[in-house]
Amino acid sequence: MLRYMLRRLLGMIPTLFVISLLIFLIIELPPGDYLSNQIAALRAAGEGASADKIAFLRTEFALDRPFLERYFIWIGLWPGPTGFSGLLQGDWGWSFEYNAPVETVIGPALPLTIILNFATILFVYAVSLPIGVYSAMKQYSFGDYFFTFLGYVGLATPNFLLGLVLLYYSNVWFGMSIGGLMDPVYVDAPWSLAKVGSLLSHLIVPTIVIGTAGTAGMIRRLRANLLDELDKQYVQTARAKGLSEERLVAKYPLRMALNPFVADIGNLIPSLVSGSVIVSVVLNLPTVGPILLDALQSQDQFLAGFILLFVAILTLIGMLVSDVLLAVLDPRIRLGGAARK
Repeated sequence: MLRYMLRRLLGMIPTLFVISLLIFLIIELPPGDYLSNQIAALRAAGEGASADKIAFLRTEFALDRPFLERYFIWIGLWPGPTGFSGLLQGDWGWSFEYNAPVETVIGPALPLTIILNFATILFVYAVSLPIGVYSAMKQYSFGDYFFTFLGYVGLATPNFLLGLVLLYYSNVWFGMSIGGLMDPVYVDAPWSLAKVGSLLSHLIVPTIVIGTAGTAGMIRRLRANLLDELDKQYVQTARAKGLSEERLVAKYPLRMALNPFVADIGNLIPSLVSGSVIVSVVLNLPTVGPILLDALQSQDQFLAGFILLFVAILTLIGMLVSDVLLAVLDPRIRLGGAARK
């Protein structure tokens, strides 16, 4: 298992290289950039001196160089105006929109984004696993129909609308502040037990809102997989031998049905980040979603590029975790890997 994990970690290096190139290419596809748009606006307003200063910044940040050269400068494999200073050297770039280093802009938002995504993944799996198993074991029962109807409602309800409703009732019933991931008094305060408690209480609404659609989909997927396993011959044979239904399901069919369920971890992370942008704006969440939206709209390429690369890293980590869990759940995966050797 250790060798397998090392191989996967080494394989992530060329994968990240290709992903970073694609990200940089996509960001560069629209004509112009943040500074060229600013120059055009200033010259249209007759502010030639300011436009000349911004034109100097294009040279200062190597925006006047060819595409591949700018890419290698960004990742730190080619010397820029200040030498080797890129992602590999710990320089995340400069945000023109905020006029600050990228790490200063998104530094506070990164840990909160990771915490929110982790809480949402826990919510999705903690809710969908027992409901999916119950719906499969009690097929066509009242509970199965009820959870199916609830899942369809969750899929059909817009996340931002559900968020507004939950915000209203959490404020009316529990006196929680509207928006954010903590009470306003704790935003700039040092970390303490009270601040952690405020964070945990404010995580409830966005976790439910962002995780609702994913939970509904997971329930339907697990139910279908488990029903397929329960119809197989080995299950019928085990029933004929007198094995109890609960023990039978937990020992064999559930483990097999969990394979695609666990494999979805890697796909769930990017969908949470991309799908939570509108929710983050509506709920005023201090995560990277609203920052990414602003960066893409203003063509702030270094800021947008780093956030997209950060999401890609989270996705690769999620896929590594899902592959390791799959190897633990299903011995055939480990045997398949040994056979290929």
